[in-house]
Amino acid sequence: MIDLHTHILPGIDDGAADFDEAVAMCRLAAAAGCEALVATPHQRREPWWNCDAAELVQLREQLQEAVGPRPRLLSGGEIRVDGELLQEIERLPASGLLPLAGSRYLLIELSGRESPDAAADLVHELAVAGWRPVLAHPELIHWLASDPATVARLVALGATVQVTAMSVTGDFGRRAQTDALRLLSAGLVHFVASDCHDTRRRPPGLRRAHAALVRACGKDVARRLTSDNPLAVIEDRPLPGTVRPALSGSAQAIQE
Repeated sequence: MIDLHTHILPGIDDGAADFDEAVAMCRLAAAAGCEALVATPHQRREPWWNCDAAELVQLREQLQEAVGPRPRLLSGGEIRVDGELLQEIERLPASGLLPLAGSRYLLIELSGRESPDAAADLVHELAVAGWRPVLAHPELIHWLASDPATVARLVALGATVQVTAMSVTGDFGRRAQTDALRLLSAGLVHFVASDCHDTRRRPPGLRRAHAALVRACGKDVARRLTSDNPLAVIEDRPLPGTVRPALSGSAQAIQE
């Protein structure tokens, strides 16, 4: 499996507090079946601006050296949306923003204050410019979670969707799980990622989420969301065809 959304770089945002915790997180991810991780520190989100790409890449390389060859670590960022984002993306690489694994995929974090029309305009502009925006955890953003039709509109304009593993497993509560499953059943989810921040409260690893996806959607969908589609991202190619899964079982059954 490949985890596209992790906060494993030490001491630069609300993720790994220090180098020892970062190493421990990487090893936990490998033990939980992850062959590769994309380090996605917050970018353009106060107080974590993190737009010195060279520093972030160097930190990732130091972490890889300490961890060893597995899991493979790749560079990226979780890019906060604001009114100047499009201008900063036009300035790449000078602006320091990091696409996922050097691809044309951008992991973007909506603030929760945008209007649906503003989000649609942003996705459209990114797609026209040749980028493939990935919406981070829409099940945790109220106005998206409560309106799958808006998510569908963004996907139709060129966005892809990443939901969080702990939403799928129910660790973020019943509401987040219900909203994640609603998006899954509508065929609007393309990736499941850990969005890990530490070793305990928000740990790395996709094994439990993969098992929950197998129970909810079947093996093919679980593989697509945790392996096949993330591999397409790091290889910088279009995603395989999306299939709308038929969910089986209740949220309670998925947790068991």
